[in-house]
Formats: sequence, C-alpha cells, structure tokens
Amino acid sequence: MLARRTRRYAILLALCLMLAAGVAAVMGYRTWPRPLVFHRARCLPQVTFNHDRMVVAFPAPELAAQVGEFRDESLAYLYFDHLRTRPQVDSYKVLLSVTARAGRPVYRLWLTVNRNLLEAVPYLAGLESRGTIAGYQLQPLSDAQYEARRRQTSLFLSVYTCPVNWNLKDLSGAQLVRSLARFLMFKSETDARVRRRIPPVPAELNLRQATRLASDIVRVARFYHLPLAAFLGIGAMENNYMSVRGDLDHAVWKRRAQKGDIILKRRRGRVLVSDYALGIWQITRETLRYAHQLYLEDRSDYSLLPTALCPARELDMNIPNPRVLTTYAGLLFRHLLDHFGGNVQLAVGAYNGGAARPNLRYAKGVEQVAVCARSFLAHDAALAQTVGALELARAGVPQVSGMPVTPAKLEGRHPSPSQLRSD
Repeated sequence: MLARRTRRYAILLALCLMLAAGVAAVMGYRTWPRPLVFHRARCLPQVTFNHDRMVVAFPAPELAAQVGEFRDESLAYLYFDHLRTRPQVDSYKVLLSVTARAGRPVYRLWLTVNRNLLEAVPYLAGLESRGTIAGYQLQPLSDAQYEARRRQTSLFLSVYTCPVNWNLKDLSGAQLVRSLARFLMFKSETDARVRRRIPPVPAELNLRQATRLASDIVRVARFYHLPLAAFLGIGAMENNYMSVRGDLDHAVWKRRAQKGDIILKRRRGRVLVSDYALGIWQITRETLRYAHQLYLEDRSDYSLLPTALCPARELDMNIPNPRVLTTYAGLLFRHLLDHFGGNVQLAVGAYNGGAARPNLRYAKGVEQVAVCARSFLAHDAALAQTVGALELARAGVPQVSGMPVTPAKLEGRHPSPSQLRSD
C-alpha cells in the first residue's frame, strides 16, 4: 500500500518537474536577449540636395511607371506602339513586359521616368490629364529588372515588326473578325474625346459591339470588293468607329423639301435643311439620300448579305437599324472607286471632300491608319498560326528575324499558343 502511494507521488512529481521545465523553456525563449537588427526600408524615397536643388528619389537605379495591364498580347502591343509614338513620350522609354499569373499571361506597359519624383510625378500627371495614359503606378527597378523588361520589349518589337507576307484577302472571315475586333476596340479607347472626357463623350466599343461591327465591315468590304485597309481607315478618320452625330450646324439649300427633311428656313421657293452626319461613317443626310439611290439602282445580289445589313427599299431618315450605315458607306466607297477608275487615294479623298474636290489631306490620314491596320491584322493572323512573343520568350529565343518560329520547332517546350493566349 505504501509502495503504491510512493510510486504515485513519484510520477506526479515527475510530471510537475516536466511541466515546470517546459514553462521555463518557453519563458526563456520569449525573454532571452537578442541583437536587434534594423533594415532600412528600400521602398521609401530619400531626400537629398544637389547644388541647392532638392531631389526626392527611390534608392534604385531605375524608376518606371506601370501605365497599362492587359490579358491580350495583340491588344497590349497596340497600346505599346500607340504610346511610343506620342509626341510627349520618348519612344525608347516605353517598355512592354509579360509575366504569368495563375498560369495565364499578363502584359504590362511601362514608362521609365526621371528618378526625381519632383519631376516624374508632374510629368506623368500631365500625360494623364491629356489622356495619353489612363493612370500610372510607380515602381523602382533594379538593373536586372530593367534589363529584363528591355529584353522583352526588344522581343516584342522583333516579332511584331518582322516582314509578313499575309494578304488580308486570304484570311478566313473568323480570324479576320477576331483580329479586327481588337483593333476597333483599341481605336475607340484611344480616341481623344474618350481619354480626355470631352463632352459629349462617345461610348467606346465593348467586345460584343466591336465583334459585330468587325463582322459587318468584313462582310461589306468583301461584298463590294473594297480594299479593307482603306475602308478601315475611313471609319477611323471619321469617328474612330463610334456612333456620334457630327457637323450638327451643317445645312444645305434645296429646291424642295423631301420626306424626312428637317427644314430650318424657307426663302424664295427654296428650303434650308439640316445636313448633319450620321453614325460611325459620318454620312450626311443628303449623302445618305444619294447612297440610297445608288442602292436602288444597284444590281448586286443582296441576298448574300445578312438581313440586318440590307437597307429597306424605302429610306427612313431616322435609321431604325444603324448597321445598314456600314452598307451605305461601302456602296458609296465602291461608287467612288469606280468613278476614279480604281484610284484609292482619290476615292478616299472624295469620301470626305466630294467627287469634285477630293480631300487629299484626309486621304493621307486614311492611308496612315490603313498601313497600321494592315500590319496589325497580318501580324496577328500570322502569330495566331505560329507562336506569339510569350511563347518565344518561354522557349528561350532572344531575338527573332523574319517570320516567327513555328510550333513544330518548339513542340513540347511550352503550352500551345491557344492555351497561352487570352481573349
């Protein structure tokens, strides 16, 4: 009996000693003196003076502002190319990089700026106020980070500026519509009225609207055998593919009013009617009447066009279906091409200035947009069937000359282009 009690007390004592040792160990770990290591935050800017001039700069070799983030490679390059051609921006300071997030590529647009925040911030704020950039986020960069972005930028330039012998006529309708929708969205989003919020601010295109408009443009251009790039240039020069009325104060005198005319004044048997411009193609009301007459006289098989693109036999000046304006614009352009014997420059100039006085300055602007559109659509189609810049980067290709590497040469080294690209 006594021995059993003694063993019990011994076990209890052992447990108490173990508990006390554990508590002592924890308290010792918590309270034992350690050296205090202080790391100065490298992300904070430092204030220095250079010849009585205050400098507020991050302790990093380079300072960059992220001014855009995209999920689509082609759209990202369009914005990159647009930004580096702005007069307020040095082209060599614009960078385009790509990283992976959750297994999908993310493309970031950068603008390297002066390390002195007292100069960088006002400069970026000025770009934002003018609508050149939508916003910015500053980030210090190490030499390695800067060089990595510079190498990726060179890769994008190599891929998207290499010669491509693709003819837009040879592209499938589906591929052309996908590429064109990106281009239409880009043009509407970079419109000065949208960026600067100039009232009345036009509504920029969303993906659904851009895809439908792209499909209409391709169908009409192929139906009337139009040069697609020039047709796109007209849409960009007129209204950047957004539906806004223009020339609201424009009016013309007529001998007699017609159905649907908005009469402003009458004088000596003549009437002054409003002649403002309609839709994305900026067709004036009187030009619309002329285009409708061309439509009534045209012997083309309009059953080949979707019903939504076929104008009614009787013209309604209120245009209940705005999609037919693309058909009218295409028919008018076709008529001008025939009138000038296929001379695209004169036909484009006449679209704006009339057949009697073609506006060659307008035609020059259309040509610039046409060159940009043709290059983008051809490269986008070529890359869709080969590989994009991200795929080349993952494959370890530092530079590209000529056409990009085909998927067969990179097979098994990275996911397919369809897996890496995002819509």
